[in-house]
Amino acid sequence: MLDELDDSTTVADSALARLTQVILDGELKPGAKVSEPELARRFGISRAPLREAIRRLEERSVLTRAPRLGARVVVLSPAKVEQIFVVREAVEGMIAREAAKLITDAEVAQLRESLARQKARSEEIGFSTFLTRELDSDFHTFIAQCSRNEFLIKFLCEDYATLIGLCRKHLRQVPERAYRAFVEHGRIVDALADRDPDMAELAMRRHIQASRQMMVASVQDPGSEGGRRRRRGTN
Repeated sequence: MLDELDDSTTVADSALARLTQVILDGELKPGAKVSEPELARRFGISRAPLREAIRRLEERSVLTRAPRLGARVVVLSPAKVEQIFVVREAVEGMIAREAAKLITDAEVAQLRESLARQKARSEEIGFSTFLTRELDSDFHTFIAQCSRNEFLIKFLCEDYATLIGLCRKHLRQVPERAYRAFVEHGRIVDALADRDPDMAELAMRRHIQASRQMMVASVQDPGSEGGRRRRRGTN
């Protein structure tokens, strides 16, 4: 019985990871319907673990459900982006504050090395394209781990990781954001290295605020004509 439960949990977790990747890779675009039969065939699994994965993504606000329409990928309207980033600013500001109190010299060195790699990579391909999903998410995830707070880590790295990932995916389409984000990352690391909780929180909050302003300015309201055309294209 326990073995069966473990196996079922493993399949559901795998389905969640694969469905998440499909969404983050843009194979299922905002507003697109989630087809259970198609995805179950693609993943080679039964419908039960897939439904569990869909349910968990609904809980995380990545998927939405309406009567007779089924589950669809969330559409990031300006209002929704504002709400997401208000929460991110508060939580990640607290993460940076806590990390500044507990971060080790070795962890500061790792962050410095990460910034150096980003700079080197940018010189090869340009700042307009260097800020990949992995580089940005790894930076924020690492700082969360440095906070040593399991609830803050869970919030950022599990509960809202995919929703934040969708925001990052959109921001990567705004070339001028990449260099500014790199500079802001450097300021955050400097504050962490100084073990200055106030400055670390302020630097992180300003970083999130800057991302919010740029993203709100670049997303279309789903009620606009452009938003309606986009949704028709994903059905």
